[in-house]
Amino acid sequence: MSIVPTNVNYNSFLMLQNLIILNRTYPFLNIQSVGKSVLGKNIYVAKLGRGPKEVFYSASIHSNEWITSVLLMKFIEDYCASYVNRSSLYGYSIRNLFNSVSIYIMPMVNPDGVDLVTGFLNPYSSAHLNAKNISNQFPDIPFPSRLES
Repeated sequence: MSIVPTNVNYNSFLMLQNLIILNRTYPFLNIQSVGKSVLGKNIYVAKLGRGPKEVFYSASIHSNEWITSVLLMKFIEDYCASYVNRSSLYGYSIRNLFNSVSIYIMPMVNPDGVDLVTGFLNPYSSAHLNAKNISNQFPDIPFPSRLES
């Protein structure tokens, strides 16, 4: 069963739906909101494992990097499936990794920007219009094409 789609433009709503389904499917997955975006969207962190070593991964810091969110979400899914199936992932025993390392994943640092570039932000919203005004002030910066005048 595949939960995280890898063939669509990702956005914050789809990520949240994936996190909910992943958490229902794999109850050992710890998901928490750790803050809010400028537009009030939750910023999530998923914790895999319970080991003393800690690692942190983040994605979509910049809005055009939305594909990195898909990558980390798919990793979460593959890790959880490997844990349940007592199998390895990329040559690592996930059971051993789970007990020796705590992996923290923030799959979408910038949900507002991701929604803007993937077309999920209403083009008539004040947030979209503000982004368009900013992009017009800096013509040398490669903003998404949907913000061009």
